[in-house]
Amino acid sequence: MFRKTVGLASAGMLAVGLGAAAMAPAAQAKPAAADSTTSTTAACALRLGSVTSTGAFTSRMINATAPITVGGVRGTAGVFPANQVQHISTFYAAPLGSGESRSGLAVMGGALYSSSFVVDSQSQLDPHYPHNNLRIGGGWSNYRWIEESILQPANAGNPARVLLYGQRTDGITQRWVSDGGSWRVTSGVGGLSTVKGIAVIGRTATTETFLANTRAGALVTLTWPTSYLSAPTSRVVRGSTWQGFEQLIATKCGTSGTLLLGIDRDTKSGYLYAVGHANGTATVIKSLGKVPLTFSDPKYFRIAPKYDVLNGG
Repeated sequence: MFRKTVGLASAGMLAVGLGAAAMAPAAQAKPAAADSTTSTTAACALRLGSVTSTGAFTSRMINATAPITVGGVRGTAGVFPANQVQHISTFYAAPLGSGESRSGLAVMGGALYSSSFVVDSQSQLDPHYPHNNLRIGGGWSNYRWIEESILQPANAGNPARVLLYGQRTDGITQRWVSDGGSWRVTSGVGGLSTVKGIAVIGRTATTETFLANTRAGALVTLTWPTSYLSAPTSRVVRGSTWQGFEQLIATKCGTSGTLLLGIDRDTKSGYLYAVGHANGTATVIKSLGKVPLTFSDPKYFRIAPKYDVLNGG
């Protein structure tokens, strides 16, 4: 069962102020504009996943080349029931034989599920391995988004930390930690109801850092200690122009930077940015341009490697 061992009367109402700049009126309409800062950008890539209306799982690479290029799509039919996935987390992938194992979390029919499957060399479900959508627990119909974050040291057999984040429709953002067979609440905060998109960009032994955009147009970092009942702190990166994206997806770029994808659902378009190590308003952001892809699938997410090093925060 999905256990909640912390009363949210105490843990759920810790306020997070996003700062005056974060709440300033947006300066211009979407899509968000980035700095014209010049810097050398490595040929980084983001592995983008999606769930189609039929429940297929797709994978493709978005390459930070000049111009941006998108690799061919590889689809896996039958992973989810058609039109059932309401929210989905990052999926983690690892090579297995000539194929790949994949696992992540999804909300379907108001319940949280753990999904795992193996694909063969043609990206089709491998019948030699189980394909599971295991129900964890109900009560998830009133959540806006979920995200799973796994700290997996290189060459370690088991993850050092597995966290789940979810934001309710009342604006309360909660965090759970996996302790093996169940989950337990470790923190919950209010004050994040203005956030539209959010993505993990940094992990340390004691903190996790997110990049988020607000309805007022700000781009901010949220650094959340992993300790029990902790609350995140925020720092403004940009004060305006970022309100156009409904979703942010991020991956590592270089030793301490981030490749950021912003998805505008209204226009079914995506824009790519190279973001330097987060340092408040001094953070370098370089616009790489519009992604040559129509974002028309119901759900998008990142496909991450097993050893998912994120140093952008």
